[in-house]
Amino acid sequence: MSGELLHAGDEVRTWRTGQICRIIDFKGGGGQGEVFGAELGGDPIAVKWYFPSSLSDWQRRSLEKLCNRPAPSRAFLWPLDLAESQQYPGFGYVMALRPAQFRDLNAILRRESELSLGVLAVVGFNLADAFLRLHTEGLCYRDISPRNIFFNAEDGDILICDNDNVAIDGTVGGGVLGTPRYMAPEIVRQEALPSSRTDLWSLSVLLFCMLILHHPLEGEKELAVTSLSDLEAARLLYGQEPVFIFDPDDDSNRPDETAHANAVLLWPFYPAFIHELFVRAFTDGIRDPMHGRVAESEWRAAMARLLDCVSTCESCGASNYVDPLAADAASCWRCRSVLRPSYLELSSHDAVIIRDGAHLLRHHVELTAPFNFRQPFGTFRKHPSHPGLLGLSNRSSRPWRSARPGREPVDVPPGATVGLSPGTVIDFGTAKATVRAPAPAPQ
Repeated sequence: MSGELLHAGDEVRTWRTGQICRIIDFKGGGGQGEVFGAELGGDPIAVKWYFPSSLSDWQRRSLEKLCNRPAPSRAFLWPLDLAESQQYPGFGYVMALRPAQFRDLNAILRRESELSLGVLAVVGFNLADAFLRLHTEGLCYRDISPRNIFFNAEDGDILICDNDNVAIDGTVGGGVLGTPRYMAPEIVRQEALPSSRTDLWSLSVLLFCMLILHHPLEGEKELAVTSLSDLEAARLLYGQEPVFIFDPDDDSNRPDETAHANAVLLWPFYPAFIHELFVRAFTDGIRDPMHGRVAESEWRAAMARLLDCVSTCESCGASNYVDPLAADAASCWRCRSVLRPSYLELSSHDAVIIRDGAHLLRHHVELTAPFNFRQPFGTFRKHPSHPGLLGLSNRSSRPWRSARPGREPVDVPPGATVGLSPGTVIDFGTAKATVRAPAPAPQ
């Protein structure tokens, strides 16, 4: 493939520093322009160059402001400097080059990339965390959609591109309105412009599509509008009469078991606390855009909790999400066996399922600790000689105290492992945890 705007060997110059960028190859194109791999001072970098139809004074002024401030987090492929050329009209900008291991989020939606349940939850967490950081700085993204987000299937890291659409929240100007199917209903109805509140809608839609592999507003109503034009149908479904397919008080848009099989099969797979957030996002969030939408911090906490719910079925080995504190027992999606995993009940948290290779993290034992999935506080491990027995390895820098039922407490220094027999209590200093055994099967 080759681009239309620039070509290998072309040179563009950065606006602020006057450095030469040499174009290496074409990476891809979109609605506003094309992206190229380039070299700047011997380092690989990316250049986005705009189509003539996308050039505007507003876009240039916006980019100048963005280049003068740091990225909200490392998840954003932020504009570093504008780029100009004596050979070609118009302008573009330079940004960091996306590493090859990051894939378009559409790969999840099209089921081209199968993620572990743990990594899927981390991707969701990182999405919510990135937009929380953006919004905290008084900015809005305006165009949250899967085409602008990339993920690493190994660890759940994300990268967000096309940040030239970012604007100060509440400002009126040019720029995009969003991507069809991800725009908030009030934007579709032309009653509002993009803002942090409409970003919250788009984030919830994106998370629903990622977990349920289906759009939250596409149910029976979608099947009934075949007589309308695509534009009329879109306005009706996503703007004028949006109804959540699992709205508890309105069954007019339920998913069809055949046409919408993903939604029917995957919705029961998730714990009730995920259901509750989606229901609020697409009921209150429709009726009250200002106050009814689920905040990024809520999604972030829910995705972290979902990671704690990953469980392996003892009968068939399939991975499942299980809320150990739920009143009703869960069933394995593959073999339908009842799932009753052992778990740690924490005084400062909800619960963490005991699973070989899973981690206990600092936010599990310290209420004010930030989320950090890269530095385990402890790790669950199988006993080397008795695989049916699991322990918790102390990976912190301080000793713990543990006590089995009827026994005296003992120290668990860093590097040591405590056995996790039912009823064992572990004192981390900032919180305590009790090992809970599976509930007995009903007779």
